[in-house]
Amino acid sequence: MATAAATRPRSRDVAAPTPIRARRPRVNRTFYLFLLPTLVLFTLCITLPAIMGITFSFTDSVGFGEFQFIGLTNYVALFSDPAIRSSYLFTIGFALVTVLLVNLIAFLLAVGLTAKIRGKVALRAAFVLPMVISGIVIAYVFNFLFSNSLPQLGQAVGITALEQSLLANPDLAWVTIVIVTAWQAIPSALLIYIAGILSIPAEVYEAASMDGASPLRRLISITLPLVAGYVVINLVIGFKNFLNAYDIIVGLTNGGPGTATRSVAMTIFSGFTGGDYAYQMANATIFFLIAVVLAVIQLRLNRGRSAF
Repeated sequence: MATAAATRPRSRDVAAPTPIRARRPRVNRTFYLFLLPTLVLFTLCITLPAIMGITFSFTDSVGFGEFQFIGLTNYVALFSDPAIRSSYLFTIGFALVTVLLVNLIAFLLAVGLTAKIRGKVALRAAFVLPMVISGIVIAYVFNFLFSNSLPQLGQAVGITALEQSLLANPDLAWVTIVIVTAWQAIPSALLIYIAGILSIPAEVYEAASMDGASPLRRLISITLPLVAGYVVINLVIGFKNFLNAYDIIVGLTNGGPGTATRSVAMTIFSGFTGGDYAYQMANATIFFLIAVVLAVIQLRLNRGRSAF
């Protein structure tokens, strides 16, 4: 017994297994060589201009010549400027209305274009066409329609409200911008919704049909919950894109009548040529921070949705 006890190894004498650290796969240096040109271009064309713009926002520069640093004076003036507040109110209101309209119409179209109907492939191609046309071209075409064709139609049918151009009405000009922007933006949201609906297993709908669920009940209880992630992402991406509205507004109203439809992007750009370079650089910096916040929200939502 003593011999057996002596030869038995003690627990504290047994060496613990050494943890094996997972080694990261080595990246071929060729990949870095391919990445280098993109990194250099991004730094020269995006990063450096952004840093310079933020720096100029703390000065009294007019875009050329000498300048002095004035601290937060431009930022303080922004919050008391009625023109800046008006541009932000218009831009945010326009973005909210447009993103809701776009997603509502796109979702309903996606439901129809994924149903068992004839010619749905051709219809999908037709609805996607506005997405590939330049925004400024679309704006000029609709400018002619709102300024000439629609007033003539209003006179012919006796509708007084349409006899004058909507683009010249300060209370209704924003409606034309919403319509044209939505017309161009619906296809991209439509494609995302079609992909989301087609990813739903057909067995789910078959089981619901066997339980006696009506088409409306299947839409509310099955389709909407299962494409909720697509809805959220479409809302965030659309709202962020509509905040940058510029080309369609320029082609339709050029910010008018007066400044009724002047967006933040138009206000910033007009300052670059109007002697308010540093002042609008401060405006652009604030607008950039808003865009960063929306981008962070989008990334977090993307990370939480397996569909993306």
